[in-house]
Amino acid sequence: MRHQLTGNAGLYHVARELSRRGWHVMPTVRNARGADLYAASDDEATVLPIQSKALSKRDPVPLGGSLDALRSPWWIVTIRANTAAPTCYVLTLDEVKALAHRGVSPATGAVSFWLQPKSYAQPKYEEAWHRLGEPGGASCR
Repeated sequence: MRHQLTGNAGLYHVARELSRRGWHVMPTVRNARGADLYAASDDEATVLPIQSKALSKRDPVPLGGSLDALRSPWWIVTIRANTAAPTCYVLTLDEVKALAHRGVSPATGAVSFWLQPKSYAQPKYEEAWHRLGEPGGASCR
């Protein structure tokens, strides 16, 4: 399955899961900088910008060449996104930055960052939707 379809499957799975939990969800323009979707409470007192990363299998998550460019306070990594049973991992931006692996290309010297599966695929993050808070009450931001 093409990469873009995997990304869409993951994004819409995350939107479904958030909607099931009472959030109003709005996807953003694809490939725009920043959040992939916003989850809002009924009264819009709480709005959560969320970065969605979808993978077809348990692979590293590419983060780019600088951790300073990462913005969204919430990250949801979906593995097996284009299957009937995807799994999501809910992390904060601070956790993503702390868990990021740094690599340097021997050929070019270019720096890149990514999340190794052993870093994000932990029981404390797995399907941990409660970390986002409740749309009707106080939530983590």
